[in-house]
Amino acid sequence: MSILSEFKEFAVKGNVVDMAVGIIIGGAFGKIVNSLVSDIVMPPLGYLLGKVNFADLQVVLKPAVAAVEADPANGIEAVEASEAVAIKYGAFIQNTVDFLVIAFCIFMVVKGINALRRATEKKAADEAK
Repeated sequence: MSILSEFKEFAVKGNVVDMAVGIIIGGAFGKIVNSLVSDIVMPPLGYLLGKVNFADLQVVLKPAVAAVEADPANGIEAVEASEAVAIKYGAFIQNTVDFLVIAFCIFMVVKGINALRRATEKKAADEAK
């Protein structure tokens, strides 16, 4: 069997097509859940906790430095710009909530599919009697 025919057999198997559809649907579902968390869940939660935007919470270890040009006449040396060094624990909280909501949604979808599968199996077993 040639590599091309073997690849064709692999690519058109039902499992591969189902997996591709699942990945595409999962990507779209991820956008919906991300919007649910960032646009629906987190704003009221931040408001209840003192009008906090979780994405902005951080501990600054070293503040940002703006670039300054050298001016020897005034005794100013050139300073190179650098970004702030910070521990962004708010982003971590946001991502944790995202994960929990996504995990719960996936759990509910799998639970529904399992319930449908059990009902179908029970119906098939009842008809077989």
